Amino acid sequence: MALDAATRTRIETDSLGSLEIPADAYWGIHTARALENFPISKRPISVYPNLVRALAMVKQASARANREIGVLDPAKADLIDAAAQRVIDGEFHDQFVVGVIQGGAGTSTNMNANEVITNVALEMAGRAKGDYGFLSPIDDTNRSQSTNDVYPTAIKVGLSLTLLTLLSELDLLRKAFLNKAAEFRDVLKVGRTQLQDAVPMTLGQEFNGFATTLGEDYNRLTENAYLMYEINMGATAIGTGITTHPAYGAAVLRHLREITGLDLETATDLVESTSDTGSFMSFSSSLKRNAIKLSKICNDLRLLSSGPQAGFGEINLPARQAGSSIMPGKVNPVIPEVVNQVAFAVAGADLTVTMAVEGGQLQLNAFEPVIAHSIFQSLTWMQQAMWTLRVNCVEGITANRERLGAMVGASVGVVTALTPFIGYAAAAALAKTALLTGHNVADLVVEAGLMSREEVAKQLSPMRLSGLEAITEALPVIHAAENVVARAED
Repeated sequence: MALDAATRTRIETDSLGSLEIPADAYWGIHTARALENFPISKRPISVYPNLVRALAMVKQASARANREIGVLDPAKADLIDAAAQRVIDGEFHDQFVVGVIQGGAGTSTNMNANEVITNVALEMAGRAKGDYGFLSPIDDTNRSQSTNDVYPTAIKVGLSLTLLTLLSELDLLRKAFLNKAAEFRDVLKVGRTQLQDAVPMTLGQEFNGFATTLGEDYNRLTENAYLMYEINMGATAIGTGITTHPAYGAAVLRHLREITGLDLETATDLVESTSDTGSFMSFSSSLKRNAIKLSKICNDLRLLSSGPQAGFGEINLPARQAGSSIMPGKVNPVIPEVVNQVAFAVAGADLTVTMAVEGGQLQLNAFEPVIAHSIFQSLTWMQQAMWTLRVNCVEGITANRERLGAMVGASVGVVTALTPFIGYAAAAALAKTALLTGHNVADLVVEAGLMSREEVAKQLSPMRLSGLEAITEALPVIHAAENVVARAED
């Protein structure tokens, strides 16, 4: 390593030659080559902080394991350990500059981590950056490792850490819908199937359904989290463990479990684990499921709030911004709309993951960078989408109670509640009459002598219409219903 004082660069050399590196950069020549080769995404890996932390955790665990089994000088191991901890604590993330999309199966990312942690350690030891004769990114920081076990392990740890945050936000969103369900528990409305009027329900039941489906997704995501807990540290290049000490695998697992707090396990077949990326596909699929179901909920919110005059107009979403540059007063459902778009992106990312998993060959999948980017992006966007949906939309939703009540009162769907007492044929005939004449269904039933006013009122109570109070006994079907049918047909 040589330093050019005039230009404030240092010269680093690898097997391909030499390059000038900015003197203040903690990354080195391998990272520099990646910057030249992969100007693709214009997004560095540091956009995913948990991936950077996970890389540092793997390096820290390896340093401790190497020290423990006696294959790395204790002083060097301690320097690497301390430098990695600083990265875990959030320092130097701006030095993780390689692009999220890269060739080489993640080698550039691994080397970026090796170089940054090494140069931080050198600085802590009072040495110049690039003094790799004293501490080497490959021989010391990468001791007992290969990109092919470090990179997938770091991805899994990083995804696991990120998922914890997403699950927390998902649960807050679920509780927000539950709170609205309680607020709207007595608000009757017309249910709909195939966008046509169906039987009555409460707005609270509708919002409780949203909360329940999000709770189911929470459970599925939690179950799939364990897919990320199987790691292949100790596999090195292809799973055979070449260059590692026999005790390394168990030691690095123990230290990594302690550092991450995750219930990690070493794969039983390291060759298979190094080449197979199916766990990422399953994990991505569970994210897609959550995104699509969340998008469906947002579709419902947009429909229920449509209007305000010529639409459903059942609920009001908080007005977040002016909706038009030409139509004064127009306000659009911008929050559900942005969540919809996130769902579309997650679905597309899942397809990318699927194709990348399929594209693996023999003992390694070279496309883990795009797998990692796709899933990290989905997790990050979904977390933010859930936050804005909860804070900027759901918590401020109000019900148009008068409009909902009027629609229930005019709905012929309430006649369904009377079919156990007057029969389907008579109920259908009365529904037809009500639609043609605009008369109230309850009035028509009483006028036909099929039920008393009191009995009709009892069966059409909000509690019974919404199913919150069960019908405990049935009246015999009144035979006079046949006359009602005949009159309706006339």
